[in-house]
Amino acid sequence: MTDLQQRIVITGVGLAAPNANTIQDFRAKLLRGESNIQEIDLRYFGKAPAGLCSFPETQYRKKKDNKRGTRAGCLGVYCAHEAIRDADLSLEYYDKSRIGVYIGLTEHGTVETENEIYNISQYGYNVDYWTHHHNPRTVLNNPAGEITMSLGITGPHYSIGAACAAGNASLIQGVQMLRLGEVDMALAGGVSESTGSFGIFASFKAQGALASAPDPRQACRPFDKNRNGIVVSEGAAIYVLESLEKALARNAPIYGEIVGYAMNSDANDFVLPLGERQAECMQLALNRAGMKPQDIDIISTHATGTPQGDIEECKAIRQVFDNCPTTYLNNTKSIIGHAMGAAGVLELAGNLPSFQDNTVHPTINVQSLDPECFLPNLVMNKPLQVENISTILNNSFGMVGINSTVIIKKYTR
Repeated sequence: MTDLQQRIVITGVGLAAPNANTIQDFRAKLLRGESNIQEIDLRYFGKAPAGLCSFPETQYRKKKDNKRGTRAGCLGVYCAHEAIRDADLSLEYYDKSRIGVYIGLTEHGTVETENEIYNISQYGYNVDYWTHHHNPRTVLNNPAGEITMSLGITGPHYSIGAACAAGNASLIQGVQMLRLGEVDMALAGGVSESTGSFGIFASFKAQGALASAPDPRQACRPFDKNRNGIVVSEGAAIYVLESLEKALARNAPIYGEIVGYAMNSDANDFVLPLGERQAECMQLALNRAGMKPQDIDIISTHATGTPQGDIEECKAIRQVFDNCPTTYLNNTKSIIGHAMGAAGVLELAGNLPSFQDNTVHPTINVQSLDPECFLPNLVMNKPLQVENISTILNNSFGMVGINSTVIIKKYTR
């Protein structure tokens, strides 16, 4: 039954980040500003700072299945199982044909294609050595499909290509499908295997947008006047979304309620963002949530560490959140790098525990704040304890001018 006013809550989170594999450990590392960005030596490209995940890859799936599948699928399967466990949920509680899986991606298939080209190069580019697994590995729905196979879910699954706004877009899709009555429960999130692709590193370098620093842990430095680009990271975060009514019926843990969201387009440039449209996106999300800017306690910024990108977002935030003395801001990428399609959902996951500890995790690596990036209440270099946190606004923006904002509210029984 369609119910466009139905209240949708987050009851489980599974994640794999460059510095943690559980939301509890992730939160602790963020509060300490503990980064695990390292220098990698990538085939064809060379050395660059990057964020790599280390998680128990065979905890929920056999090694042979991981080998047949993809790195993105492996990340997704682990996080989906972890989300269900975290939600204290047995999948038998729901009809598996009524569970939807919606996974956000920035890109998919480049890693597998590059690997296969390298493989046949060892055999004189003889395509007889090209794997027959290539097509199912590279279709866009692959990570979502691998999750359904692992969990026996027979409801709808698909991936959402929304550049670096894809994680937020997947949450929005999950909420909409629940409210439309298409599914009874949703697994929604984002996945990135970008660190396996030399093409991504080479493209960012060609654009002058790839970060560098003597210490890789200091390479991602949004808002700093010496910032010089993006640190590419892999990662994933998947959420269990349920109606409030069903979550309460099974006495589920509740991280928060999704109360507002918006997406729009810059219609301006392939790469350069536009602060004016980002401001409109945030304002639309606030309107849908029935909130004023002053009602937001934390803004989780998208800022990637690119010179113009950070400035445009700061312009947008200042435009919407002028005169909001109790609205605090932070940036998670400074600690874990940019996880592309998983960025928004990982960053939100890192902030959700603030509903319990009333603490804003810091933006690290800000040694000299760029005056054009000045934001009142930007939390820098150490965490900040505040009186109360009950709302989070999560920004994610992407190439070809796609913008997304999701607003989460603390749920109080």
